[in-house]
Amino acid sequence: MSATLKEIAQRTGRSITTVSRALADYDDVSPETKSLVRRVAGELGYTPNLLAQRLQKRRSDTIGLILPTFGPRFADPFFSEFLAGVGNMAAEHGYDLLVSTQAPGDREMQVYRQKVQSRQVDGFVIVRTRRQDTRISYLEETGFPFVAFGRTENDLNFPFVDVDSIQGMRLIAEHLIGLGHCRLACLAPPSDLLFAEQRLNGLRQALTDHGLALPEALVVLGDLTQKGGYQAAARLLDSSQLPTAVVACNDLMALGAMSAIQERGLVIGRDIAVTGFDDIPMAEHSHPPLTTVHQPIYRIGKMVCEMLIQLIQGEDLSPSQVILEPALVVRQSCGSVGH
Repeated sequence: MSATLKEIAQRTGRSITTVSRALADYDDVSPETKSLVRRVAGELGYTPNLLAQRLQKRRSDTIGLILPTFGPRFADPFFSEFLAGVGNMAAEHGYDLLVSTQAPGDREMQVYRQKVQSRQVDGFVIVRTRRQDTRISYLEETGFPFVAFGRTENDLNFPFVDVDSIQGMRLIAEHLIGLGHCRLACLAPPSDLLFAEQRLNGLRQALTDHGLALPEALVVLGDLTQKGGYQAAARLLDSSQLPTAVVACNDLMALGAMSAIQERGLVIGRDIAVTGFDDIPMAEHSHPPLTTVHQPIYRIGKMVCEMLIQLIQGEDLSPSQVILEPALVVRQSCGSVGH
């Protein structure tokens, strides 16, 4: 069993209060006493009661992350990479990470309110931001610490890290146009997500620059899953005029689209090009490997978590809003038209 404060006090000849304050590094305890108490605590194998310490300082040393999903999607490599970044940075700073899933809506907001009011967590990491995001509005109103991966439509001045989605899709479009593609289709995310608009805008801007258009008939909504990408691509393949390239707004939908295309006996990269966005680990090892836009998901998770810990600890964030530049990763899923 772990030693107690009373045993350390008896061994050092100090009071229990002094021992407690020495271990908590209070300024009113001399360096000599702190050194003595810590040495004896180490010799006795003392383990601090973390729960009691947290209650005393009115902090939980826990970061909350509620994944906005309609079911357990821990198999989603995007979330896995992001969670690994958040979790590792939290652990480096001595914080726990509380992760749960909740479909967007009233129940989701009840969970946020409950965790804020009970002080179960010290702050939140927000992911997959929406155009009008009630999570962010609520946390702003209550003054509760949070940092988001992504932006919103309104002008709330909150801390975030994001990737320039418009530029990322411009890179994809310029690459495809350079290969001779002029009939592009898009597998778009749900329209309530802000990055859906950003990625569509980037694609449209690049096409317009080259005198091309993105017909509404060639924009198909998916749910960011492989199954959603498969179903969306199947609808495109049933149309009378096939696109020469399918631009998916995330890698999982691109991988689903590749399955649908291959089932029709078409060769990806020769008959139809396919691109994604995210550069999840699966993208490099798909058949063929997927051309995509790289965003450093793991590093973003670490950045967002570190910013949140700075907020919790009362430090100034500078800068408080970070927009990262994307990079195009060219692989074998694209080919020139007619080749």
